[in-house]
Amino acid sequence: MYDLIIIGAGPAGLSAAVYGIRAGLNLMVLEQTPMGGGQVIDTSEVDNYLGMQGISGFELGQKFRQHADALGVTFQGGRVVSIHDEKEKKTVEMADGARYEARALILAGGAEHAKLGVPGEDSLRGQGVSYCATCDGAFFKKRDVAVVGGGDVAVEDAVYLAALCRKVYLIHRRDSLRAAKSLQNKLFSCENVEVLWDSALQSINGSDLVEGITVRRIKEDGTRELPVEGVFIAVGMKPNTEAYRGTVSCDENGYIIAGEDCATNIPGIFAAGDIRTKTLRQIVTAVSDGACAVASAEKYLTFAIE
Repeated sequence: MYDLIIIGAGPAGLSAAVYGIRAGLNLMVLEQTPMGGGQVIDTSEVDNYLGMQGISGFELGQKFRQHADALGVTFQGGRVVSIHDEKEKKTVEMADGARYEARALILAGGAEHAKLGVPGEDSLRGQGVSYCATCDGAFFKKRDVAVVGGGDVAVEDAVYLAALCRKVYLIHRRDSLRAAKSLQNKLFSCENVEVLWDSALQSINGSDLVEGITVRRIKEDGTRELPVEGVFIAVGMKPNTEAYRGTVSCDENGYIIAGEDCATNIPGIFAAGDIRTKTLRQIVTAVSDGACAVASAEKYLTFAIE
């Protein structure tokens, strides 16, 4: 019986592990992938994490893991298939049939960016292909880039990049945007943004770096080649909450409903990082969530159970 089980070894989970072990909790971290680190390890360069300017995402992720290892945190690999609330005991069931018990849980499995599945998307990820304009936009100052999508995030990204980049193409499959009208007004006021209506990204081209894209016209034959250096894909996020939806409350998009204290609707179960409802999903906010979740878990273990 552990005091705390943390599910996920990204920035939120590893932060929680460091804070939890320093608080003297008997804890374990469950991680599905052998390396851990979360989405950050696929980022070529991180330039907005305080004190770590210009560090590669892989190196930053490894530093997070090494910190936890140095403190003696226990890690166990495997895929979680379900969790169960038994009041003072929480049970975690694994795909291989293993079961683990703890007095409290922190769910920190993160979220995944929805992909287009086009050629070049995976091979050039982190080499010009990005899913976060706020994270990576500064690397493309005074360059030509493309944004794919038509919702709020895509339009926000295009407006944000318009202030940095020489030219921004917004590629959308339909003839109208789904984004809020106020965002559309901002977009259409940007002189260096060109919207490609009824268009779909067909391929991302380049060997080591993005060198251009091929865009297919949906309602008419033909393609268009654009010599962009960055491609920002904003077609949605998928939180990794399938194993928890029957236990904790989630919003309509599948994110676990939890505030800044990271508490869910189930006493003793907390959600940290990109997996929970929040305004900004960044490395720094995930790390902060890890600390907040442990503080809430400590309070629960000290007062709620005893």
